[in-house]
Amino acid sequence: MEALALERKAEQNRELTERLLQLKKERNAIILAHYYQRDEIQAVADFRGDSLLLAQKAAETDADVIVFCGVHFMGESAKILAPNKTVIIPDERAGCPMADMVNVDGLRALKRQHPNAKVVTYINSSAEIKAETDIVCTSANAVKIVNSVEGDEVIWVPDKNLGDWVAKQTDKKMIIWEGYCNTHDMLTVKDVAEMRILYPNAQFVVHPECRPEVVKLADFVGSTTAIIKYCRESDCQEFIVGTEDGTGYQLRKDSPNKQFHFATKYLVCPNMKVNNLKKLVRCLENMEPEIYVPPHIADQARISLERMLQVSSS
Repeated sequence: MEALALERKAEQNRELTERLLQLKKERNAIILAHYYQRDEIQAVADFRGDSLLLAQKAAETDADVIVFCGVHFMGESAKILAPNKTVIIPDERAGCPMADMVNVDGLRALKRQHPNAKVVTYINSSAEIKAETDIVCTSANAVKIVNSVEGDEVIWVPDKNLGDWVAKQTDKKMIIWEGYCNTHDMLTVKDVAEMRILYPNAQFVVHPECRPEVVKLADFVGSTTAIIKYCRESDCQEFIVGTEDGTGYQLRKDSPNKQFHFATKYLVCPNMKVNNLKKLVRCLENMEPEIYVPPHIADQARISLERMLQVSSS
């Protein structure tokens, strides 16, 4: 019975993929998928990547339509960087709790308290927050971005865990907002200790959105892309992975002969997993939900995003 269900699912995915390829051609569309998406979406994407790579692809593409398979703030960033493109997402409910933890009024108040500080905002934030920002960063370039800004003080929003990791690698005074990623923050020292007993030969690789006491235990700390690269190039054959489980698709693709154990079953972002292949096809058929960013917000936010891309490429 289970085998039959899997066969039906595979056939349905084949049909959906054929329809998707037809629609992509008709719409002159490009599909961008974050590493935390379901395997079925990553398999059909034109580009898989972290927030930095996908922002770069959005800014560079000559497609008419960008289908962003991620969460809402990612679609906003694509629209800001490619204002003349149509940007759609498979499910508008794909939000980000961390992005919702910082608000404009609170950030403005912090800026008044620290008038000499530059605002560095993690890309996991709304367009309105980016518009209040001097420069955006991702986990892949956070340290480089913070060290690039003028002055000795940095207001950092919204992820306190990533902020703590960056603060340990810079001489800047970091004024850190109290936000966090619900998924990465679930990983505990106890979880890691239990996994190391089960897999004593495995290296522990972790995303800096995890708690500082967890990050401290790692053999390697880095962005999703950095983790994938490290595991691919490492001589080690077994890894305990401390980031969202969608990363397993690329890890297994790059290193099919290595073993990957996710550090806890809770490393699943429900917002990322809202999207699926059926919704992806439907959004291209209907050309909605479409991402809209008010022009006055987009114009200000674009400055902070373009500064990030410029620093990242230097």
